Amino acid sequence: MGILVFFYSLVCLLLIVSESFSSSSVMMHHVCSPTEAFALLHFKQSFQISDQPICWDETDLQYERYFDIPKTKSWNESRDCCSWDGITCDMLTGHVIGLDLSCSRLNGTIHLNSSLFQLYHLRTLNLAYNDFYSSSIPHNIGRLTNLRHLNLSYSLFEGEIPTEISYLSNLVSLELDCDECELDEKTFETMLQNFTNLEVVSLYGVNISSPLPVNISSSSLRYVDLGHTNLGGVLTESFFLLPHLEKLYLYENDLLKGVLPKIHPSNTLLELDISYTGISGELPDSIGTLSSLNILVMYGCQLSGRIPDSVGNLTQIRYLDFGNNHFTGHIPSTISKLKQLTFLGLSSNSFSGEIPDIFSNLQELRYLYLRNNSFIGSFPSTIVSLTQLQRSYLSSNSLSGQLPNNMSMLQKLTLLDLSYNSLNGTIPSSVFGLPLLSSLSLQHNQFSGLDDEFKTNPTFKHLDLSHNQLSGSLLQSLSNLTNLSTLVLSSNNITVDAGIQITFPSLEDLLLSSCELKDFPYFLTNVKKLQQCGTSDLSHVPQPLESEDESYFFRGFTWESVVIGYSCGLVAGTVVWSLMFKYRKPEWFVEFFEGIYPKKMRRSMKRAQRRRT
Repeated sequence: MGILVFFYSLVCLLLIVSESFSSSSVMMHHVCSPTEAFALLHFKQSFQISDQPICWDETDLQYERYFDIPKTKSWNESRDCCSWDGITCDMLTGHVIGLDLSCSRLNGTIHLNSSLFQLYHLRTLNLAYNDFYSSSIPHNIGRLTNLRHLNLSYSLFEGEIPTEISYLSNLVSLELDCDECELDEKTFETMLQNFTNLEVVSLYGVNISSPLPVNISSSSLRYVDLGHTNLGGVLTESFFLLPHLEKLYLYENDLLKGVLPKIHPSNTLLELDISYTGISGELPDSIGTLSSLNILVMYGCQLSGRIPDSVGNLTQIRYLDFGNNHFTGHIPSTISKLKQLTFLGLSSNSFSGEIPDIFSNLQELRYLYLRNNSFIGSFPSTIVSLTQLQRSYLSSNSLSGQLPNNMSMLQKLTLLDLSYNSLNGTIPSSVFGLPLLSSLSLQHNQFSGLDDEFKTNPTFKHLDLSHNQLSGSLLQSLSNLTNLSTLVLSSNNITVDAGIQITFPSLEDLLLSSCELKDFPYFLTNVKKLQQCGTSDLSHVPQPLESEDESYFFRGFTWESVVIGYSCGLVAGTVVWSLMFKYRKPEWFVEFFEGIYPKKMRRSMKRAQRRRT
């Protein structure tokens, strides 16, 4: 009997719990407030949906993979607004607490009386990556005092950021990246001092034009981006005292002066970027106490002196850039301890001496920038063991001697620039056999020849061997580089056999100036895509006379016909002239060279227009 009572009680309990969950489920999916649904629909009607996508996959260098979603298209009265794209509702009350319309292709203006500001329960508002061109951020943004997260970045706002934004004292994250916006000094200081819950602040591009605050009360700050904000004043230790700071970006503020303050030990700071600022003086030894640092960028400052050995304590660092400063002395050997390093930038300083053997342990290194220093000695042989290396720049130094014969371990190398050194000997064939190498710059050295003929390499696109001591029939050796688009051999002593049968089907730019050619390079008749042949400096090319005589004799002999002669040597030019005179205007020659320079000029104009826009 007791067992039956027990089972009966258990069934009743299960029915009650089931009913309770059922009622709770109904409440959890309760329709949102009719007032807020109406406000959202009214907000939707304020905008058009643009055809132009804005958000793309950053890994897609061709900008073809976009992920914009016009979220407001799903909004209609027949559905509960809590189910609309971009809407988050409180599960108990049904109030709209989240509005995420980032990357929604919205096009229009947010007015002062916008129904957006009737959504008083909003905790998260994200309107980033839209087109609110010519809109200013409305003052009524200050009404949304429940906001915890506000993101209005990259939506083409302009004008003054309203002081009412300082009313949002509950903010945890504030992202207002904007190239055409301004923020007054008082509001800026209020945000950093009174927003006690603030963890993320990103104001990239906003014109603040005030000194960097000395006192920062927002001890919760984790992420600070004040890049390109026209900040001035002096960098103090206040930021480095923030106990939870992970990322600090102060780059592109050239009015920010002073020396690097003493850096307090931190195991939280992961990224520090003060590039393109007026920070000067020496790098303190305390830089080595940032034990968790992944990224350190100090490019384009006014730093001087020697890099301290303590930099070797940054064992977690992946990206290190000290380029374009005034550092002197030797590269510290302790850099060899940075085994996680993928990017090392030391270009455009005053480093001297030999490049130390620091590369054996840097097996993750992908980008190496050592150009424009005063390094001497031979090419560092341990560089050839960097199997992950993709780009290497050692140009504009005083390196000498020969290149290592075996460079075949650099299987991922795509670009190698050793120009403007004093390297000599033969260029090893293993360089041309690298499977991914597309650009090789060896100009202004003392190379005297190439190794034996090398295998076909379809990846090679750009090759500059100008201003060396190369001689002989060089073109025959290079014919296996079947996809070359740029070939520069100027200022060498090469020869071209009259009957040579080679083709460069993709060649667009060929420079042979001051090559002492004795014969006309007839192989050019087979090069169909050539757009520039000769000197790259058009100021030296004779220009057509305004009163050019169009007689029978001169109709076939215009300035275009001597460009190649001027560039490749007087003898070859005379040969071209004689051909023109004897055969009047050979069709192949005219079709080949006519219009080359006007086309080149039009391309340059297009590039200039793109830069202006």
